[in-house]
Amino acid sequence: EFDAVAPTGRPALYGLVGFKNRAMAILPLHEDGTTVLVGQNRLPFGDYSWEIPEGGCPLDEDLLVGAQRELLEETGLAAADWQEILRVQLSNSVTDELAIGYLATGLSQVEEAPEGDGTEDIVRVRVPFREALDAAMAGWISDMLTVAMLLKAYHMAREGGLPRNLAKAMLG
Repeated sequence: EFDAVAPTGRPALYGLVGFKNRAMAILPLHEDGTTVLVGQNRLPFGDYSWEIPEGGCPLDEDLLVGAQRELLEETGLAAADWQEILRVQLSNSVTDELAIGYLATGLSQVEEAPEGDGTEDIVRVRVPFREALDAAMAGWISDMLTVAMLLKAYHMAREGGLPRNLAKAMLG
């Protein structure tokens, strides 16, 4: 908690949640226009969530290294090409959490999909990009980073920000 001055000039007590990590989101896109979603139980809302690979990157870890680690840990995939496509503030009224999103292409399976850390029961599915986007727009996928990354990639595909063949496969 901090003693602060409100924009009105009045004294205010302000609560801030500080994070030790940055949030990482990775949208793996295969050449055929499919992506990988990760399904798992999420305690805060007590429900099952379908998401793109995500995780935390310690503040002292290189962002790209953190993204590469998260993709490998959750899917067993490695990517030849990485592009940062999203940098957003999460709940900026009460937290300092920053989220970074990467598009990962040139994918190869380098190891079996891992078992998780003993507390996770992760399921992985490979689905057409458009199916994932439609699920997000219908509200079946509600993880904000997943929704934001799918929308950003859709916009890039529509506006010429991705290679033509990949965009065509995604929008199919």
